[in-house]
Amino acid sequence: MIVAENLKVEVFPTRDAMGRAAASHVREELLSILERQQKARVVFAAAPSQNEFLASLVSIPDIPWERIEAFHMDEYIGVARDSPQSFGQFLRIHLFDRVAFGRVEFIDPSVRDPEGECVRYARLLAERPVDLICMGIGENGHIAFNDPPVADFSDPLPLKIVELDGPCRAQQVHDGSFAHIEHVPRFAITLTVPTLFAARKLSAVVPGPRKAHAVYETVKGPLGTACPASILRKHPSAKLFLDFDSAALLQASDTDL
Repeated sequence: MIVAENLKVEVFPTRDAMGRAAASHVREELLSILERQQKARVVFAAAPSQNEFLASLVSIPDIPWERIEAFHMDEYIGVARDSPQSFGQFLRIHLFDRVAFGRVEFIDPSVRDPEGECVRYARLLAERPVDLICMGIGENGHIAFNDPPVADFSDPLPLKIVELDGPCRAQQVHDGSFAHIEHVPRFAITLTVPTLFAARKLSAVVPGPRKAHAVYETVKGPLGTACPASILRKHPSAKLFLDFDSAALLQASDTDL
């Protein structure tokens, strides 16, 4: 295991092994939370990078899903709720329709008042503290849709509307979600960095060679919004799961942590 300030980092030989390990970790965290309280509140990322983790998670038999309240961390503006590109729809297919959660709350991508939707969703999140966030890291180091140009470690808003930068929109094409960058929506709703950071536990799953630079900057680069994910090093309880591809630059470095 690598430790960078507070951030614990584990590297696995394959995406499947990474996904299984992350799912096992999340199971342990959920069961621990539910020993102390009646319900757990969890925020999930929606991206192909999460496929192996989510597939392993829903196969675990002893998680009491009926005691878990689920949210997601970002959503495009202007797509249909049932669009294949909608993050809510992604999570329905890979998670929410596969196990019986006690509660699921969606950011609505089709609303005419996105600012009002930010306020509505912020109220839901503020009902009780978020216990766990299952997240990824973008190719440009974003967390949720906090790209470098708009990320703010002291953001006063719990959610906000953002304009996606070029590398973020290109990633959606790399992921196979859109055929061309021109088809990727320019605007989205996202939980802000302080909202993510306020969760009691963070678990990040980040596979693939396109993520290697962002992983290196997250773990060994300067702390700052040039790589928003670098803030994970300051969280009191965060863990990062990698495969050999995403960890390639990290493992090749001789820098001591």
